[in-house]
Amino acid sequence: MNASAPDKPEPRLTSLSHGGGCGCKIAPGVLSGILRATPGLPVPEELLVGIETSDDAAVWRLNDRQALVATTDFFMPIVDDPHDFGRIAATNAISDVYAMGGTPILALALVGMPIGVLSVETIGRILSGGAEACRVAGIPIAGGHTIDSVEPIYGLVALGLVDPALVKKNAGARPGDVLILGKPIGVGIYSAALKKEVLSAEDYGRMIATTTRLNTPGPDLARLPGVHALTDVTGFGLAGHALEMMRGAGCDVMLDWAAVPVLPGVRELMAQGLVTGASGRNWASYGTEVTLDPGLPAEVQKLITDPQTSGGLLVACTPETAEDVLAVFSTHGFADAAVVGQVGEAATSPRLIVG
Repeated sequence: MNASAPDKPEPRLTSLSHGGGCGCKIAPGVLSGILRATPGLPVPEELLVGIETSDDAAVWRLNDRQALVATTDFFMPIVDDPHDFGRIAATNAISDVYAMGGTPILALALVGMPIGVLSVETIGRILSGGAEACRVAGIPIAGGHTIDSVEPIYGLVALGLVDPALVKKNAGARPGDVLILGKPIGVGIYSAALKKEVLSAEDYGRMIATTTRLNTPGPDLARLPGVHALTDVTGFGLAGHALEMMRGAGCDVMLDWAAVPVLPGVRELMAQGLVTGASGRNWASYGTEVTLDPGLPAEVQKLITDPQTSGGLLVACTPETAEDVLAVFSTHGFADAAVVGQVGEAATSPRLIVG
């Protein structure tokens, strides 16, 4: 079969993947079991951030003023438009550098495509979308690797630089800190609706706008002395990534559900039964660590576990710094950033409390 001209119409990209975007992630409980079975290795002192707290990227000290931030992210299609898929996947990968407080410097492309099912033109549009996201970030794609794959897969290895003194881990939150979320949640609900072909053009536009917005506030947030922890909300949902902060701090974390920004139309889509399978897997993995106020609507469990693709930054900072954090988000065009919770006192068995 000629790869550039399949002998039948090309299928929708989302029809070729069993899961889309960060909803493809292995469930956190399963992942923990896999990592526990992995033999430990010596940790050089230059490795400032490794796998210990499931952070967004590895960080390697080069010298007193520079550290290398290294991360990779890739997934199957979350949308059918090839160019948009490439943009979303690349944005999602690059944003992990920002989540460490770093500045991206270059990327490598990771490409797995079903040759003979998708045309060369379609694959080229995926890559062009990724290149566009890199241009927005001001970095080159300096190489990569390609394979013939059953399902379409695209993403990046993203590298960046950060001052070692400004590295922001997901584990640095302190008692009394407030939590600020940079983007609204609900991308997983949108993607479920898209797969069922019931997502409106208006909501599709919102989905693309949020998933292709780079988390550029990261380096400016890292420079604020009152910012103690930073991560981005992706496949494990808002609850999953708040739990990572909670475990790292050894403190209870409270989410104020009424303050959490949600994308328009998401609740209406949920009323039609549109949720992702990853949401249930997330809850099965960590639901025992979450306390939900019994007065909250049933939708809350599905929304706090909804897998976000290229989601927003989650910031832990002193209450006095909150205004400055919101100002940084505003300067970068993140109008929906909001204070969504607080870090409690140290606890022997810390919990995420949603009220």
